[in-house]
Amino acid sequence: MCDKPFDLVIFDCDGVLVDSERICVRVEAEYLAEMGAPFTEAEIVEKFVGSPAEIMREAVAELLGRPLPADWWKPYERRYVDAFAAELTAVEGVAEALGELDLPFCVASNGEHTAIRQNLRLTGLHGLFEEGRIFSAEDVARGKPDPDLFLHAARTLGAEPARCAVVEDSRYGVRAARAAGMRSFGYAGGLTLAAWLEGPGTVVFDDMRKLPALLAGG
Repeated sequence: MCDKPFDLVIFDCDGVLVDSERICVRVEAEYLAEMGAPFTEAEIVEKFVGSPAEIMREAVAELLGRPLPADWWKPYERRYVDAFAAELTAVEGVAEALGELDLPFCVASNGEHTAIRQNLRLTGLHGLFEEGRIFSAEDVARGKPDPDLFLHAARTLGAEPARCAVVEDSRYGVRAARAAGMRSFGYAGGLTLAAWLEGPGTVVFDDMRKLPALLAGG
């Protein structure tokens, strides 16, 4: 009998490893207002945090009354880069939590590979993730909330879905974990309300320092 409840822990990146979502929401509110499609920061958190990029594009296109190209956000990309370089930090307590884990772990994010790696470097976390343990929605046909990304990470690293734990901070990520047949641990210490993460098979917590003990408990 295995004495550990999980064989692999899969971490989301934004809002779980790096405290990027507060920055993103502020920047997005600014440029959406400039485009003539204003959303409040609260609306952005509720509607778009953790979602596929297409969801925001479709919502903005509907508000503007015209279709948008897939790269509609490119003119504003530099704002993210500059803001992250100046302000990005690791989520409080996550470095300690990763250091305490005696389980294999990886990151699986809807973000692009380049952005994931850059954000991990900016926060000093990149060295904790071995090569081959960083997964992006670029690797699969469909990102979260579909389960493809989590299943791809588990398959690549030789773990059965039922033996995987997913650490997420968005309703889309938690939904993807459930669809993949994995246990989810919903981090509510950032922008996401705990109520948005609650549901079958999900443990909700608000302090990353508690995560190793929660994982050990299964």
